[in-house]
Order: sequence, then structure tokens, then C-alpha cells
Amino acid sequence: MKKLITLVLAMAMALSLVACGGDSSSNSGSNSGSNSQSNTQEGALKVALCMSGAVNDQGWNQSAYDGAKAACDKYGYELAYTENLNAADIAAAFADYAAAGYNVIIGHGFEFGDPALEVASTYPEVTFICTEASASADNVASYVMACEQTAYVEGVIAASMSQTGTIGAIGPIQGDSLVKIVNGYIEGAKSVNPDIDVKTAWTNSYVDTQLAQESASAMIEGGADVIKHCANACGNGAISAAVAADIWCQGDSYDQSSLAPDNILDSAIYNLDVVLDIALGTVADGSFEGGVYNLGMADGAVEVLISDNVPQEVADKAQATIDAITSGELVITPNYTVE
Repeated sequence: MKKLITLVLAMAMALSLVACGGDSSSNSGSNSGSNSQSNTQEGALKVALCMSGAVNDQGWNQSAYDGAKAACDKYGYELAYTENLNAADIAAAFADYAAAGYNVIIGHGFEFGDPALEVASTYPEVTFICTEASASADNVASYVMACEQTAYVEGVIAASMSQTGTIGAIGPIQGDSLVKIVNGYIEGAKSVNPDIDVKTAWTNSYVDTQLAQESASAMIEGGADVIKHCANACGNGAISAAVAADIWCQGDSYDQSSLAPDNILDSAIYNLDVVLDIALGTVADGSFEGGVYNLGMADGAVEVLISDNVPQEVADKAQATIDAITSGELVITPNYTVE
């Protein structure tokens, strides 16, 4: 009898996951799926969002979910999502959604590009949209944000605030969309102080906060008095280390001032609501074309939120840099070379 009850419960749970719009694999091996619907119309297009981290990470992945939900609400689409995907599981997640009848599948991050091309060839009727990737096909489009622009401004702020002449930058896994951020940060810092020492570290994880905390602590012991990260949820550990040492820190992807209200200098904001509104808008009006599309400050895709902790003189310098980038007077060329 116990075995029968267990089997019935298992079947019920499996059916509930299908109804929610799909499974999601996490680094811990557990599954959690969810579906968000709002203002959907009968027969509405079904959109799936796939992410490398948690939907509530107050950073890279939450910005994508918020943006996708806003765009789907606007166009009357149904939205499902899968969070905490490992690289090895991306293609299977894409294929599962495509086989389940989803019309549009979004992969959030450069690592989703190649799997999108792989699965797109099998499902030519499905539209694939990737952020920060270089994937392009008849039914695959990539939208690349000029995150190097925000990183340059953050470098200007960090170098202007540093008293030791040493600052630090922490990234997760080395990929073009992340390497360009670290290099943009270094370039911006050196525009203020050519002799500044910018320490860098890569955690090889998007979610392990302890690794980022340890890397940041080592930088702080080496004299860094400003820590910047672009390491998704993992980077929250870097912020924690900065708070513990009472030094300055800089947020990424989202307004992270609540994580360190007395220590935050700024947050690089990636406006995925703008990016995904543009992307899903092409599906809505029938103008979708595969390709790689670049969006920056001038398009409203990226911006820097400067904290009140920044002195007015430094804030003015940062704003002048932002204005020069937005107008095209200052061009920040993405550098994908790992230093």
C-alpha cells in the first residue's frame, strides 16, 4: 500500500511540473519549475526563458525574468522559465520546450548561443533569442548589450575613489560577454590613473558566493579598497567581503544598493526590459530576422546607477563619461582578450 501511495504521489508531481511549463535543473541537482502568466490571450504565443542562475538573484537572472515578464505582459504572451541550468543541460532544456510547443525560446547568456543553434536546426518553426551571444541563423537572433560601456564608467568611479591605488574585479566563467566587462573596467580605471593596479579573478561559478568572497578577501588583503563584480549571484559574496572589510563595492546587472547601502558606489544596470521588448516586438509584428544586434547606452539597454555615496565631484566625472559614450564622442571598443 505504501508503494502504491508513493507511486500515485510521484505521478501527481510529474503532472504538476508539466502543467507548470517544464522542469529546471539546478547545480544542486534539485528541480524547480514555474510559469508566470499575465494578460495572456487565448491562443497566445508561448515563450520560455532559460537561465543559468536563480530567478530571484537580484542580478543577472532576475533582470532577465523581470524583462521577459514585462514584454510578455505587453504582447499578451504566456511565459514559462527554467532556472539554474548547467551548460551541459541547456540543449536538452531547449529541445524540451520546443517539443512541448513553445513558439519562442530565450537563452540568457553567451553560453546559450551554441545550444540554440544546435536545437534550432531541428525545430525551424521555433524562434530562438539569445542574450550576449553571437549565434545567428534564420530562426536564431542574438542581442548583445554594450556592458563594456558601463564597466568603463565603473572603472572611472573606482579609480577616482581608491585611496590605495589598488582595486579588484571578479568574474565568473571566462566568456566574451564577461571578459569585455573586466577589460572595460580596467580601461576606465586607467583613464583616471594609468598606474592603478587592477587585480582580477575568475571563480568558474555563477552561484558559489563563497568563492567570490574568498577572491575578494584576498584582493582586499593585497590592498584593494574597491571591489567590482560581474559574477551573477556568485558576486554577492564579493559584496559581502567588501562590507565586512568596510571598503567600497560596485554592483552588477541590477540595483544592488540594498545589499550594501553604506558601501555601494554604483550598479551597472542591464535593462533587459528594453532588450527583450525589442526582441519580442519583432516576433509580435512579424519583422523577426536572425542576426546579431548590438544595443548600448544610446539605446537605453545599459546604464550606470550612481549611489549617493559617491562625492559630487566624482559623480560629475562619471556623468560626463556617460554623456560622452551616449553621444558617440567616446567609443568603448569591446576587448575579448583574457589578460
